[in-house]
Amino acid sequence: MSGCWVFGYGSLVDPSSFGATIGRAFHPGVDFTAAELSGFGRRWNYGVLHASASGPGPGGTTIDYTLVALGVVRVEEESVNGVVGWVDSDELALLDHRERHYDRVDVTDRTTLHRGGDVSGPIAVYVPRNEAIEHYERARDAGRAAIEQRYWDLVDQAFAAFGPDAHARYHSTTPAPDVPVIALTPAITRSQPT
Repeated sequence: MSGCWVFGYGSLVDPSSFGATIGRAFHPGVDFTAAELSGFGRRWNYGVLHASASGPGPGGTTIDYTLVALGVVRVEEESVNGVVGWVDSDELALLDHRERHYDRVDVTDRTTLHRGGDVSGPIAVYVPRNEAIEHYERARDAGRAAIEQRYWDLVDQAFAAFGPDAHARYHSTTPAPDVPVIALTPAITRSQPT
C-alpha cells in the first residue's frame, strides 16, 4: 500500500486529533510511535490563514485574533520529539488539506524512533510556508495573534501521555510563545487564505 509516515510535533502527537483527520484510529507501536526529528526546531510561528477566532481585547472589547499554532524551522543543531504515524495515499490527501499552509518535506534520514522499533518507507514533516509565518508576524505585531487555550492544552496533554520525559522534552525544546494563550471562540472559517 502506498503512503508515508508523517512526523507530528504538535497537535498530531494526539492520536485522536491525527486520527480524526484521516478517519480511523491509530494502533500505538504498529502505525503510531514516538520519534525524534533532528535538524529542526519547534516554534510558535504558524499563523492560521483559513480561520480566525474572537476573544477578549483591551478595555473589555472583543476582537478577532489570528490563531497561532506550532511549526518547525530548520536549525541544524536542534531536534524535537514527537511521533510518526502511517498514512496511506488517500489519507495523506486529507492530511495535506488539514495542513494546507505547510509544505510536506521529506525527513526520512533525519528521523529516529524512540525505544528502537522500525518503520519502512518515507517519513515527512509539515513545515510552515512563508506566508503563514508572515501572517503570524503581522498579527503578532498588531496585537491580534493568540494561541487558543484548547490547542495549547491538547498539545501539552498529548506529550504528557507519552510520559514525564517526553512532556519535559516538549517544553524544553519549545521556546515560549510571544503571543498570549487565551480562551477563544471560533469566528471565521475561510476556504481560501486572505
